Amino acid sequence: MRADRVFAYGAAAGLLGDLLLGDPRRGHPVAAFGRAAGAVERVLWRDDRARGAVHTVVCAGGAVAVGALAACAVRTSPATSVALTAAATWAVVGGTSLAREAREIGRALEAGDVDGARARLPHLCGRDPQALDADGIARAVVESVAENTSDAVVGALVWGAVGGVPGLLGFRAVNTLDAMVGHKSPKYLRYGWASARLDDVAGWPGARLTAVLAAVAGGDSRGAVRAWRDDAGKHPSPNAGPVEASFAGALGVRLGGTLSYGGRVEQRPVLNASGRTVGTPDIERAVRLSKRVGWLALGVCVAARRITKGRTS
Repeated sequence: MRADRVFAYGAAAGLLGDLLLGDPRRGHPVAAFGRAAGAVERVLWRDDRARGAVHTVVCAGGAVAVGALAACAVRTSPATSVALTAAATWAVVGGTSLAREAREIGRALEAGDVDGARARLPHLCGRDPQALDADGIARAVVESVAENTSDAVVGALVWGAVGGVPGLLGFRAVNTLDAMVGHKSPKYLRYGWASARLDDVAGWPGARLTAVLAAVAGGDSRGAVRAWRDDAGKHPSPNAGPVEASFAGALGVRLGGTLSYGGRVEQRPVLNASGRTVGTPDIERAVRLSKRVGWLALGVCVAARRITKGRTS
């Protein structure tokens, strides 16, 4: 079986598995990687960029190597290759868990349980929830759904199309390392620099594809394109900017503004300033848009891999 078909069947099965099963409560492969990366950090950590770069290479490179060895071991069996691709896709995507957490917060807000919504918000993002009212929580959820559509679904599919199982595992490893050490806290400002920069590079194509597909699948394509064009470059993240701006325009809402992380207050630029304030119903709209984008991304990645394979064969 050709490699493009292995990816197509395996990635589709993996996305379906995520839809039906979600993430396991215990023993998730990404959690196991996180524990291993934490062990490496305890050995290597110094307030130094070079040490952080070694950490990134060891952990991300190890994930790619595991994927390559596994793919090589089953290359003679098409059925097993498809199963491996499906398992890897299921392990690295997180669309169902993303939707579940967002909807749990939305249900709490609909019931008027703002304290309950605040308690759930850390399951989805790193914002300080105590200073947020209901609309602020809803905005944080929509922004997190937008960004994680790229990080937890589309980006993985893009690198799966490029590199098969090693690409899937490598992308998730890089994204996980960024979440662990890539933030600008005093401890990780230097040590996490390499992980953060590598995540910017790895996330670039998936973020742009997510923004395009949000414009295609959203309710206001022109608004999405306009917000992306006018506001994405104002965002401090080169990848979150296009995604959040496109979602904001597609949904007709205003994102950005004052944020608080770990006691540090940031004033982010407003995305789609002509949009309305985010409300609780927009959480469900963002989740549905995220799901449409994920399945469209699968189709685009499968088609791109098939076209590329046809040109090289």
